[in-house]
Amino acid sequence: MSANSPIGHGRFNLEQQRKRAKELLKAASNQQPDAIARLLAHLPVREAPPKLSDAQWVIARENGFASWPKMKAHIDALDFASRHAGLHGDQDARTLHIRCGSDIQHSLKVAGFTGDFLEFSDPFCIGPVTVADYAALMPVRAEFLAGAFGITPADSLARLQQTWSVLERLDDYERLVLWFEHDSYDQLILACLLHHLNRQRPGANIELVAVDAVPGIERFIGIGQLAPDVLAWLWPQRKPVNWVLLQLGGAAWEALCADTPERLMALINSGTLPLPMLGIALKRHLMELPASNNGLSLSEQLTLEILRDLGAMPAGKVFAHLMREREPLPYLGDMMFWWLIQPLLGAEEPAMRIVANEDAQWPQRVLELTPTGLALLHNEHDWHACGPGERWVGGLKIMPGQAHWRYEHATEQPRHWPRPSA
Repeated sequence: MSANSPIGHGRFNLEQQRKRAKELLKAASNQQPDAIARLLAHLPVREAPPKLSDAQWVIARENGFASWPKMKAHIDALDFASRHAGLHGDQDARTLHIRCGSDIQHSLKVAGFTGDFLEFSDPFCIGPVTVADYAALMPVRAEFLAGAFGITPADSLARLQQTWSVLERLDDYERLVLWFEHDSYDQLILACLLHHLNRQRPGANIELVAVDAVPGIERFIGIGQLAPDVLAWLWPQRKPVNWVLLQLGGAAWEALCADTPERLMALINSGTLPLPMLGIALKRHLMELPASNNGLSLSEQLTLEILRDLGAMPAGKVFAHLMREREPLPYLGDMMFWWLIQPLLGAEEPAMRIVANEDAQWPQRVLELTPTGLALLHNEHDWHACGPGERWVGGLKIMPGQAHWRYEHATEQPRHWPRPSA
């Protein structure tokens, strides 16, 4: 992200931006190299000295807007949303806000929204997803989550059951609002919810806030990074969830649970136009299959590349770099990342090792690439010959030594492995 980009909450102050433009103009007039370089990055070379409007144009472009008037219009819209938060909350309706985490619960209240809040945060992007009926899937997920995150199976199951009990009482509400962004963590949970809603058909109005970008944020990660007034600005952009969206989400969920990837690929190839973020997320999800060239998932591949390119570093910094720079569609939480890289550390032939701070909290443990890891990146070795153990990509079971599905990045297609003999 550019050093001149705003911090990632999406909030802007017009007077502050005007001040930045004046400071840029003054610096450029004084022939400061950095200021001149910033102007030349967005304006053609010319003999006339820069004007304030030129500097304002550059500030707007650095903030991700096409022009200063477009940035000003966006700031005005944010200010209006902030001043009319109560109106946007529509406080006359009994509302349930559903989100795959608790990250916006407080911000919704600050922005003036009313109603109840439900966190549904079962991360289907990792672990087994083997049956479409979530009530039947819960024990499988509870066992997996308990092992992955160090909680007791009973506590794990109780948390899932508590969430599900609310989803079976939806007729208590007049409106359901689903707040979801574009990554596979969110979109797979959204598919599960749409599958359930398609079957239950509650009497409440169902609405969706779906976000894949916010003006002024160069690298949008998720709704949780947004300021309360930006949530209020998003509110009028929500859309009703009709039967087309319900059926598409239900089809995606059932495809995710299947033990072969053909139905997922059919959905991806369709473009999922009523829910365009869904198809993109499903494609990224399939990239967690072992790659055909070396057996690494995309997350594993990117993690090892970071250590190869930047050298040994603490695990927390590896995760931060993965989210900020390498991951095309960030979806992992920090604990999910730590769980994901355990096979890279603990396989019979590990791809990386801890070389310092072994007894510290995991973000401080220093990781280093092993010769095996380097050989994998050179496509000279296959990860599944290194003993990484069993894992799942939705309903697809990956067991070293057994036939399984892989992802061929060159063709963007899953392939059965080993390939059938000619």
